[in-house]
Amino acid sequence: MGVPIVVQVLGDSPMKVQIPVAKLVAAMAEHDPLAQEDFARQNVIRPLVTLLSFETFEEDSKTQLGKQSIHSIVRINKELEKFSSTGTNSRNYSYRPYANSYSNLHNEGSSRGGNHRKERENEKPEVKIQLKINCAEALWLLAKGSVSNSRRITETKGLLCLAKLVEMEQGELQYNCLMAIMEITVAAESNSDLRRAAFKTNSPAAKAVIDQLLRVIKELDSPTLQVPAIRSVGSLARTFPARETRVIGPLVKQLDNKDQEVAVEAAIALQKFACPDNFLCMDHSKSIIEFNGVPPLMRLLRCGDRAQLHGLVLLCYLAIHAGDNEALVQFRVLTALEGADRTVPDLKELVTKAIYQLNLYHTGVHPQRQMYAP
Repeated sequence: MGVPIVVQVLGDSPMKVQIPVAKLVAAMAEHDPLAQEDFARQNVIRPLVTLLSFETFEEDSKTQLGKQSIHSIVRINKELEKFSSTGTNSRNYSYRPYANSYSNLHNEGSSRGGNHRKERENEKPEVKIQLKINCAEALWLLAKGSVSNSRRITETKGLLCLAKLVEMEQGELQYNCLMAIMEITVAAESNSDLRRAAFKTNSPAAKAVIDQLLRVIKELDSPTLQVPAIRSVGSLARTFPARETRVIGPLVKQLDNKDQEVAVEAAIALQKFACPDNFLCMDHSKSIIEFNGVPPLMRLLRCGDRAQLHGLVLLCYLAIHAGDNEALVQFRVLTALEGADRTVPDLKELVTKAIYQLNLYHTGVHPQRQMYAP
């Protein structure tokens, strides 16, 4: 019976109380899938997004995010006051079996709701930032593995707020916001409805998210931040049109990152652009080659097992979908694949198909080798 009380306290308390309550939501969501679902039913995401957006946009009304986006955040802030006076939205989430158990607490808290906003404005900066850190962590863990919670975050304009905090903040808050975005994009990768609704190419929130992910990948020399940003872009691979090559270049550049984990994550993300499941795999494969992606891939083949595996998969996709490109001949991809055919047996079928395509375009089929014809 604790979940509805936790949600009520989160929506109608001073900041110093909200901080441990948000931390509690994060811990419960992380360790118990049932709690994750119960919190969603009690609409905990709305107050979390509202608290996260507090003061975030006040000095940003003239930025590229646009007036429509700012007005959306203003509406969110107004919803906090509505939340304080009405409790959770029972019209959307009618499952409230324990409502009577905390009605007295709710009525008492509602009379104080108007004072808390003024208290929040006068609170110390370190208290405000800690609350946002905990709220971002709660959103991250509520979204993890949950399409429905990820959808709720996007429906409350949470994406826009997360993107802005990635731009403005550093440290733990920036990291937690990136992790929340990563979990939302992972959910979108597995659910086409969420992907189309939340990451439309003309969506201001989606554009803000992509802009910040690319900024993190290109400008921040931090594997801790780059890895979730790269994974997020990879998860959205099927949302990008062929002309949207601005996301390909930064990923290709990271194939040469001195941190091998970053390089491998870039290879995995690019696989999602070049794999057969992506309708635009041929266009994206050509773009990867045009951004000079073959040389760093060849170097990945000489690294550890994980790097070799993912580098080889991507190289095979490029050979299959853009086998007529002269760069594949120039960097002797065929020779590399023929050697890999023996060293990575799990990929034998994929490697054989890639070799066939390269032979077809450049050297003629080897009579000694039985090739796999697509």
